[in-house]
Amino acid sequence: MATNVLLPQWGMNMEDGTLTKWLVGEGDEIAEGQPLVEVETAKINSELESPASGVVAHIMADEGSLVKVGELVAVIAEPGESVPRPEPGAPTSPAAARRRQRRTDRRTAGGGGQRQVTPVARRLARDNDISLDEVTGTGPRGRITEQDVRDAIEVRRRRPRIQVVPRARMLARQEGIELDDLEGSGPNGRIVVADVERAIAERDAGAARADAVAEAMPLTGLRKTIADRMRMSVGTMAQVTLTTEADVTDLLKLRESLVSEWRPHRLRPLDLDIIITAIAESLKSHPRLNAHLVDDEVLLLKDVNIGIAVAVPDGLVVPVLRGAQSLDLLGMARAMRELADKTRKNALGIDDVTGAGFTVTALSNYDIDVFTPIIDPPQVAILGLGRANEKPVVVDGEIVARSMMYLSVTFDHRALDGVPVAEFMRTLKSKLESPEALVGDS
Repeated sequence: MATNVLLPQWGMNMEDGTLTKWLVGEGDEIAEGQPLVEVETAKINSELESPASGVVAHIMADEGSLVKVGELVAVIAEPGESVPRPEPGAPTSPAAARRRQRRTDRRTAGGGGQRQVTPVARRLARDNDISLDEVTGTGPRGRITEQDVRDAIEVRRRRPRIQVVPRARMLARQEGIELDDLEGSGPNGRIVVADVERAIAERDAGAARADAVAEAMPLTGLRKTIADRMRMSVGTMAQVTLTTEADVTDLLKLRESLVSEWRPHRLRPLDLDIIITAIAESLKSHPRLNAHLVDDEVLLLKDVNIGIAVAVPDGLVVPVLRGAQSLDLLGMARAMRELADKTRKNALGIDDVTGAGFTVTALSNYDIDVFTPIIDPPQVAILGLGRANEKPVVVDGEIVARSMMYLSVTFDHRALDGVPVAEFMRTLKSKLESPEALVGDS
């Protein structure tokens, strides 16, 4: 029996993917688990593997095609089995039906190819001044039939005649305004001069705005995914942000002291190595922040998997540092370098960007002191890090120069109250201000 290969959902936020390169061809023998095609999603590049052994009977989407989750990508047949190519009329999923509709739309749209029209229908449309662009074809492959044209004639006949005052009609003709697009404000919906003048003003204002725009940048790909996720986050959560300030003077000194110690490991210590280690330790003591909110249930997670937001040309990706609760400082640094290397090479896999229970985002390299991060659902909290800024601070009654850093935690008030978040922040602040205990035997 043939096996349909559908585009799976790699991660709960995935909606579609682009087929960038087929690794097999029709007629090739393949084994279960063998990569079929390279897929680029909004966050990662990955390979779609075959769910069964057999022969590639049909490839259903070309390279470069955007395919929705659940749509048919290929058909795998058993050796010697003859499998007819799936027809557009036999959908394998609702998503596949939508894709077929898009193909039909492209085929029938102006400029997208010759529309199929029966000779009788074409003559009838011409004799009755009916534009075929306004007729929906119901015949095979969207062909326009005689009945389709007669239906269009009947719709036009039943359409009420637009009442227009003569001066408005003349003004519309002079300015190229389509009266069919206007809604009349006169008696019984009659179009008056003011209606036409309003349409002219709106058209001119739109043209002025277009002239003022240097470039229009559509939200697509990763940027579109980020926009959708942030809109959902803000629209579905009760988000509150708490902010405190930590003295990281000793943390910066510790980082410098580790430079020579880590040289044999070919690692240069970073502030973030120590900070993420402190966050992991703090989350172990405050597990309610390492959680997901799903279907009115708060799910406390076993492992401390920390997402670390990283800027890329089109927006942000959030590689996930897995099992952070079991890593010492040196192990944390190594794991972070591995993730950073994968990010630079655009080699992040599914497991590298899913499963985070808590996220950290930093703007410390951009001279930003404090900001309000936005939660990535279904997580319930996110930490924003500002820059380490030297400033005068009162210590033991004296004014001294110290390096200070703002910490901002945004949390979902549906899952958490302010007190447990404040307690987490107090624990984290303590560890950042006395970081020696984080070094251990590393």
